[in-house]
Amino acid sequence: MAELSVHNIIVTGVGGQGNVLASQIIATAAVDSGYFVSVGETFGASQRGGSVMSHIRISREEAYGPLIPKGKATMIIGFEPLETLRTLIPYGGKDTGVIMNLRANYPLSVLVGEDTYPETEKIKEAIAANSRYLVALEATELAVAAGVPVGTNMVMTGAFAGTGVLPIPPETYEEVIAGLFSGELLELNLTAFRAGLKAIADYQSSGGQCR
Repeated sequence: MAELSVHNIIVTGVGGQGNVLASQIIATAAVDSGYFVSVGETFGASQRGGSVMSHIRISREEAYGPLIPKGKATMIIGFEPLETLRTLIPYGGKDTGVIMNLRANYPLSVLVGEDTYPETEKIKEAIAANSRYLVALEATELAVAAGVPVGTNMVMTGAFAGTGVLPIPPETYEEVIAGLFSGELLELNLTAFRAGLKAIADYQSSGGQCR
């Protein structure tokens, strides 16, 4: 399959999940691999619990503007189910691939009983019906099992790397991670990253498609 002229990637979630760091790792790995890369601003309240969304535009041919046009996302990496759906509706479409963490992060209004959170299965059905494909992962649980309870972002970064949507070897991402962490913290983050790689490999070996 020929590579796209531009990869329009959105990383979305809520504050405190580390999605901005994940965006930084993906963008840096792409730069190190010779791509033109533009990173858009993070939208919404970036404090813990607020909506956060980052745009990454990656191309071999030219530098694109940092903001992805509505309906033109080629990949959405969602750290939280409802935020993933909220992002897909304006920015995605039938050509959009989605990788989503299944762990919900309930807003305060839900926790105090003022609102209700949709059933995760209903969210999955809506995303699957309005995208090219959906890969739903228990990324938070994988991070916990890897010994990094706050490592959901590294699991999701590994999952994205494992799809091969960008022809960048996992070692390039690991080199970027090594530039951000050291010692035990580096080893823990690499373990979480590799858990995401394995999750995608297992998904693909079972017949799942993510290209």
